[in-house]
Amino acid sequence: MINRLTDQLDFHGQALALRSERQRLIASNIANADTPGYVARDMDFAQALKQATTAAQPAGAMAVSQPGHIAGTPLARAEANLVYASPSQTNLDRNTVDMDRERASFADNAVKYEATLRFINGNVRTMLDAIRGGQ
Repeated sequence: MINRLTDQLDFHGQALALRSERQRLIASNIANADTPGYVARDMDFAQALKQATTAAQPAGAMAVSQPGHIAGTPLARAEANLVYASPSQTNLDRNTVDMDRERASFADNAVKYEATLRFINGNVRTMLDAIRGGQ
């Protein structure tokens, strides 16, 4: 019974962790916009979320102190879904960061991160209302 109550929270929690990781990647790209030879990276979010939600954690799985510390955590699985950005224009320094694309991705991911937080808050409020009996 409790599993059915927490399934949505687990899904949104994994999505939130992956959104956070993607935001870190985009911020890293922006920070290295002037680094010669830097290749921008991004993640295939849909694929990473699919892997994170379909892979069941085995019974008695070890707890981790840092996200991505032990293979099998959502962030460690996200590392497998990293892709290189293809350059939108040629640069003499071979840097593939397109600031317009990175800013748009950063803003889009921030909005989706906020939406995920709202979904989690809504689910928690609904559960609390159900526990209280709708009073």
